[in-house]
Amino acid sequence: MALTKIQKTKQIDSIKEKLSNQKSIVFVDFNKVPSKEMFSLRKTLKEAGCNLKIAKKTLVRVAFGQSNISYWNKIKSSIPGQLALVFGVEDEIAPARIANQFAKTQENLKILGGIFENRFIDREKVLVLANIPPRNELLGRLVGSIYSPVTSFVRVLNKISEKNN
Repeated sequence: MALTKIQKTKQIDSIKEKLSNQKSIVFVDFNKVPSKEMFSLRKTLKEAGCNLKIAKKTLVRVAFGQSNISYWNKIKSSIPGQLALVFGVEDEIAPARIANQFAKTQENLKILGGIFENRFIDREKVLVLANIPPRNELLGRLVGSIYSPVTSFVRVLNKISEKNN
């Protein structure tokens, strides 16, 4: 069913609003993905502070133009089918990670590219981002690295005190 002009304007405004609030975007092709699976993807994304927006490519192009995003020509060449935008509002890496995990279980979902740090990145770079561990895990590794020399020093001091007794 064709959209009315008012519906198109509302969708464009919705896309522009999400573009202004996002930290990163992942473009996915969801052709032949069952709606039940898409609902579970939306739920997972929402729990991670992300959004999924399905829109016509023409409306996305207009929204990008009105938002002064000038690299639509790079993007449109990598989008053959239906388009969904995964917006990362709270975490920059979460959309890529979640889309990649979902694509592993649902072969019909294809990652096409994305926008990260206000630059268009191709599919391979999105997959590299997807493999970065979550923030909490990275912070845990950092704390472990910082704390490791202190722990070793305490063990050495403990051994010295045991030898003297």
